[in-house]
Amino acid sequence: MANVSIIGIGQTPAGEHWETSLRHQALQAVQAALADAGLRTVDAIVIGNALAANISDQNHLGPLLADFAGLRGVEAMRVEGADASGGLALRQGYLMVASGLVNTVMVLGVEKVTDVIGSERVGAVASVLDSEYEAAHGATPVALAALLMRRYMHEYGVGLAEFANFSVNAHANGSKSANAMYRNLIKADRFASAPIVAEPVNLFDVAPEADGAAAVILTSGERAADMAPRPVRILASAAATDTLALHDRPDPLHFAALNAAVMKAFAQANITPDQIDVLELHDMSTIVSALSLEASGFAPRGAGWKLAAENRIGLTGDLPISTFGGLKSRGNPLGATGVYQAVEIALQLRGQAGANQVPGAAVGMAHNLGGLAATAVVHIFA
Repeated sequence: MANVSIIGIGQTPAGEHWETSLRHQALQAVQAALADAGLRTVDAIVIGNALAANISDQNHLGPLLADFAGLRGVEAMRVEGADASGGLALRQGYLMVASGLVNTVMVLGVEKVTDVIGSERVGAVASVLDSEYEAAHGATPVALAALLMRRYMHEYGVGLAEFANFSVNAHANGSKSANAMYRNLIKADRFASAPIVAEPVNLFDVAPEADGAAAVILTSGERAADMAPRPVRILASAAATDTLALHDRPDPLHFAALNAAVMKAFAQANITPDQIDVLELHDMSTIVSALSLEASGFAPRGAGWKLAAENRIGLTGDLPISTFGGLKSRGNPLGATGVYQAVEIALQLRGQAGANQVPGAAVGMAHNLGGLAATAVVHIFA
């Protein structure tokens, strides 16, 4: 089994940073991670980004961001998997270190979406779907999540209000995090009456797109022991894909790619779901949270919502999720989301999460999804 550890972390607050460019967002996260690791440079940089070409008219992020961060000459590349780009970047960095050919790798997730608004942003975000069979007909990720939610409510006889605590919990945790985009609290009895975004999904149900950057520095476990007081080991790294178009799936209410990636990760780490102390899942909407819990073995089919409804997902619950606000409160920086999740779990396992600390957290898991779980990347940390 590969022995790869995180020795440095950095992040910027997620939000609408009109005054800050994509390269400046990246620079802040890079500098913070290098300082945390006590390093001046790395051997390689892997960048997770979803929409720079669409929104910033910028491809070829590797040399751009390496040079701007003062790391000119360092091997650098971008990987793309829609919202799962950050998780795929982390997996690529993990594989590079595990190969033994690279000593230190910085995994950088960065996204700048607020430079465009309205239909231009909607169109850019919809590019993560099947362009011919979904986006061309006006579908968006939120609209497809709404279709899943309506079907789920019909199949299992669940009302919208039963999903409320996913968002209530996310905002309760995000309210204590300086890096969260929205730090307001949500009342459960107001959840179902929020303005509709794509019926039945409403404003309190769906995560906002955000600007942001996060970075982690990886090295071998042997080197990490001498370089960091509390290295965070990556016990497992796995990825899988499903059909891109939702209508091509035999069972749309089963996230097959996530299920496959989770099963691979549990096998690699040789652990079971009950050993996970903290979970950062891809809560772009509450139905995605429920389906993710079910696909991962944390709840039976049709019962993922119960973990929220029964108040089992808080910081002191059976399975703490969205511990720094998740996508819902922290914001969804798309291609950077998977790296934010790694930073947040590292803080939990280091015991440095402050008011957001999960007591006794020793094993963490992150789910990063692209589109409606067409790409799924899973990591387990200890």
